[in-house]
Amino acid sequence: MQFSKILINWYSINKRELPWRQTKDPYYIWLSEIILQQTQVKQGLPYYYSFLKAFPSVFHLAKADESKVLKLWQGLGYYSRARNLHATAKYIVDALEGEFPNTYKELLKLKGVGDYTASAIASICFNEPTAVVDGNVYRVLSRYFGIDSPINSTKGSKEFKQLAQELIDKKHPANFNQAIMEFGAVQCRPQNPDCSVCPLSDSCIAFNKNKISELPVKIKSAKAKKKYFNFLVFISEDGKTILEKREGKGIWQNLYQFPLVETKSNVDFKTFKRQTVTHDLLKNVPFDLSLYNEDNIVHKLSHQHLYVKFWIVKVKELPVEGIPVTDIYHYAVPILIGNFIEVFHF
Repeated sequence: MQFSKILINWYSINKRELPWRQTKDPYYIWLSEIILQQTQVKQGLPYYYSFLKAFPSVFHLAKADESKVLKLWQGLGYYSRARNLHATAKYIVDALEGEFPNTYKELLKLKGVGDYTASAIASICFNEPTAVVDGNVYRVLSRYFGIDSPINSTKGSKEFKQLAQELIDKKHPANFNQAIMEFGAVQCRPQNPDCSVCPLSDSCIAFNKNKISELPVKIKSAKAKKKYFNFLVFISEDGKTILEKREGKGIWQNLYQFPLVETKSNVDFKTFKRQTVTHDLLKNVPFDLSLYNEDNIVHKLSHQHLYVKFWIVKVKELPVEGIPVTDIYHYAVPILIGNFIEVFHF
């Protein structure tokens, strides 16, 4: 089909030189695809290099402690990706003797690998004609074909997957998949695409009907919940503090944080001090409390917005075993807390 030929030709001329495009090694491709989920290339590239330096093969990654993997991931967010990455590496080494599955269906069985990632690895590494559908692909297809089905609906996702599968170049699936993704990232951008130099503009329905800004269609998600986080930053006279490991399935699983007090709303100094005197760590412990930031630090996650305050708690001795403040940089923490550590200068 002419659509596919035009895209592949455009890609051969305009593609960015990226390290994972110089190989068909499934470990490198898998690593890049996991990092680039929910992450732009510019942000993900340094992480890709860091991971390859620390873990040059799937065997090295499988042997690593999860804490080291999470520490290297710090700042990328969506930490379940890192946990799944590590779990899958161990599975590939232990159960598959270090060999990646070589078909789309088998790749789908790996933890953290969905339709898009399985399609990317299968087509790029093993030349299987399975079409990728990500945000860039949705945008290109919805605009070019004038499709207004919501991309985040069951009907829409099936419709776009089927269309992409019909369009894929069966002889050159890797080039087609990379071409359409690159086209969406570089040419058919979300905002202000330069349609004057687009090789598809003559037959693009959105361009010819002036609907570029209307497509793709996405159902609005539920309004993010507000949460109020108050972190207790203990500092003892002998230079120690307290970090706690987050357990359970919530956000930041297995990352470290300062002791947390969650409140139903924003609290002032007097109210918070009155509440904290009954905290398990502060019962019968003389302490000096001060507020580090008067204004909340707003940290936006996909499903909730955190309104955060850091409270400095100075004590003679810690009520529990702590760590030297000089060791705090070795722990994997959420980027929110990492930023605080950088500016607070313990």
